[in-house]
Parts: sequence; C-alpha cells; structure tokens
Amino acid sequence: MSGYMIFSGTSNPELSEEIAKYLEMPLSEAEINRFSDGEINVKIAESVRGKDVFIIQPTSAPANANLMELLIMTDALKRSSAKSITAVVPYYGYARQDRKAAPRVPISAKLVANLMETA
Repeated sequence: MSGYMIFSGTSNPELSEEIAKYLEMPLSEAEINRFSDGEINVKIAESVRGKDVFIIQPTSAPANANLMELLIMTDALKRSSAKSITAVVPYYGYARQDRKAAPRVPISAKLVANLMETA
C-alpha cells in the first residue's frame, strides 16, 4: 500500500492508530499546533506528492475546532500535491441540521459538506 498515506487529526488519535494498525500501515507525520490566539497551524512533515491520502478526523466536540483542523489539513495536503484526499469522518458534526426544519434556518450539514468539498 505504498501509494497510500494515513494522517490523523487531534480529535481522536487513538482511533487513527487502531485503523493504521488494522491496515498494517504507519500513521504519517503532521505537525498540528495552535497559535496563542487559538488559530490552527498544520505542517505536513513528509512528502505526499502523488499519493492517495486519508485524514481521520471526527468532528465531534469541539465541533468547530475539529472541523477547522480538518479543513486546514486538507488544504495543506492539497498544496503539497497529494493525488487524492479522502476525509474519514466517523462522527459528522452538524449532521442533525440536515434539512430545513423551519423558515429562515440554515441547512448546516450541507454547508459543512460544501466546505469539506471545497477545501
């Protein structure tokens, strides 16, 4: 499986380790830090050029922070020339808001899906 790489966000590293172990693959290295104002900083620590990449990152609580981390990791991998990027999201935050339940309310699940697609 040398054409594949698995990255983990900080939301559930234990799950990522279990998946990598099951697949008999190492977890790839990414440095994920926070600036003093809380902004997320991601650096991909190895070449992903031409690779099929998987990011394991549930968007459970804190949903906004975990979602932003996923989006920023996706952008970093895209800018690092990954062949494809697949987000593995075992818990999809905002999934409860999947339809318009009342007038003047968003469909947040669709918005989040669009953000992930665009990143």
